[in-house]
Amino acid sequence: MKALITGASSGIGKAIAYELASRGIDLILVARRGIELKKIKKDVDVDVKCYQLDISDMKNIEYLYKEVRKEDIDIIVNNAGFGLFGKFVETDITREFEMIDLNIKAVHYLTKLFLYDFVKKDKGYILNVASSAGFLAGPNLSTYYATKNYVCRLDEAIYQELKEMKSNVKISSLCPGPVETEFNKVAGGSFKHKGLSADYVAKVAVDGMFKGKMTIVPTLKLKLGIALLGLAPKKLLLKIVYNYQSKKMNK
Repeated sequence: MKALITGASSGIGKAIAYELASRGIDLILVARRGIELKKIKKDVDVDVKCYQLDISDMKNIEYLYKEVRKEDIDIIVNNAGFGLFGKFVETDITREFEMIDLNIKAVHYLTKLFLYDFVKKDKGYILNVASSAGFLAGPNLSTYYATKNYVCRLDEAIYQELKEMKSNVKISSLCPGPVETEFNKVAGGSFKHKGLSADYVAKVAVDGMFKGKMTIVPTLKLKLGIALLGLAPKKLLLKIVYNYQSKKMNK
């Protein structure tokens, strides 16, 4: 088997690369930091190809697809993304548009391109890295939460379409809570509590992907929390999220 992973230079993407390699799956790694990709290539015993690309640029996505479409890829992991802390009235619009390009447009485009191919051959897995943020609105991290809502709802719709088609293609959303990655550093915040390890999340993600789960949530505690969201008043949830994210903002 062969997997393409975006945002593979760090965090969950990097951990998924190692997890898939441990299962004998060849890799096509994509990220802006080529040096980090080459380190992964040296560490694993499978075939690895590296592409140093910024996929927030749609032209780079088209280039990537043309380069790899004949590789007979079995798995797509759309992991590249970032967040931005701050009140919506204060955050930089250029940075937000970059986030939308990467968190939404790149995921949408790559999912669509490879889904065409997967449906034709009636096999393949798409794993889109979303977040538990995909189930809520996110004051002080508003655009990020909105992008992850987009990914979750898109995946759910495609999941049902594939089911109605009786297709063997599987699509899953990975929805972890806080994970020990570079996310908060890039977003301009800091964890007040220790997150899950990226390695643990990667194993749960890959297991869930191969089982064809629509939504993959790493821990029972988080699953219960998400299940209870529908019972709480929306304004109360907004207040809770606002306070939680305010504590993580670097001031």
